[in-house]
Amino acid sequence: MAEKACVKRLQKEYRALCKEPVSNIVARPSPNNILEWHYVLEGSEGTPFAGGFYYGKIKFPPEYPYKPPAIRMTTPNGRFMTETKICLSMSDFHPENWNPMWSVSSILTGLLSFMMDNSPTTGGVMTTTAEKEKLAKASLASNCKNPTFRKLFPEYVEKYQQQQHQQLASQSVSEQASPTSTQRENSRLLEGNSNINNGDLNGVEPPQEMRNRRKQAFPTWLLLLVFSVFGIVMALPLLQL
Repeated sequence: MAEKACVKRLQKEYRALCKEPVSNIVARPSPNNILEWHYVLEGSEGTPFAGGFYYGKIKFPPEYPYKPPAIRMTTPNGRFMTETKICLSMSDFHPENWNPMWSVSSILTGLLSFMMDNSPTTGGVMTTTAEKEKLAKASLASNCKNPTFRKLFPEYVEKYQQQQHQQLASQSVSEQASPTSTQRENSRLLEGNSNINNGDLNGVEPPQEMRNRRKQAFPTWLLLLVFSVFGIVMALPLLQL
């Protein structure tokens, strides 16, 4: 059971976040438990996490703000293990470093900053830049499979649906703009048939054209032979003289 001071403090922090949102951070308490908060961190530009949406939970002790919370991340991210406590100076891993003046916004700002770092930590993992970028692209789709995420962050679900519609529209335009392999094959066949009909198939005449040429060449040869014989016959009397 949360102490009265704890409840008042968390309610105050939630009102402050609603009034003055923190860049790249959204956090909301569970409707049924003020001690359990859910957050979404948006990856910073210029990092492998850019374009990513990282969902996780913060569990506050009943003695908050005099004791630190536990922090976990649910979305696969390439920096922290999922559903595992993250070692942070503002988490329950280091109660000796905890400052009661720290708030939900300062905790998540510190977590986002620490996420961009590559220093090893308990609950951390080592992955390549390419792996982080791949997970960032898949993060929103992964989050939308989580019922709690869909319930608490409907604006991100709507964002994901808009992305899906845009991708489908882009694919449709691309398919209409570029011919399919079947269309290209049909075009090639039509072009080949056109070349054959025009008598231009790598310099070889089609059979019909060759037959026409032969028909034209045969009478010419016969005509020359007739004129030659006629000339010889007419010249014989002159030779006898």
